Amino acid sequence: MESHLSLMAYKIKEMIVIAKKSIFISFDVDHDEGTKTMLAGQAKFPDSPFDFIDASVKEPLTGDWEEKVRRRMTNIDVVIVLCGEHTHTAKGVATEVAIAQEKDTPYFLLAAYSDKDCTKPTAVKSSDKVYKWTWPNLKTLIDGGR
Repeated sequence: MESHLSLMAYKIKEMIVIAKKSIFISFDVDHDEGTKTMLAGQAKFPDSPFDFIDASVKEPLTGDWEEKVRRRMTNIDVVIVLCGEHTHTAKGVATEVAIAQEKDTPYFLLAAYSDKDCTKPTAVKSSDKVYKWTWPNLKTLIDGGR
């Protein structure tokens, strides 16, 4: 009887699917692309709470790039804003944050480097905090803990 219950518990556990959050990563393409790659790599961890689909706009910021960002943020659960040394001057990051705010998409700021002075994009609220990038912090933040 005990082994039958164990097997049933295993099967139930197998059937439970934890929905992962879809994320959009906003970053300074001129200075912080390597950190975006590292963050995207964390989506592959077995206990990762998020899926990453690269929705970055790879063309120069011309034409209808803002509309492309709006479309790419559709069905996104949370925006992660990677903050580096030059983020305060990154027009694209400021615009992506403004679009997230416009769409009421939750976002949070993540320090891209532990050994550098990381700045906030200009479009964030003064109350927005830059969080330290650790695996436990990242999982909590993606889950809505702020």
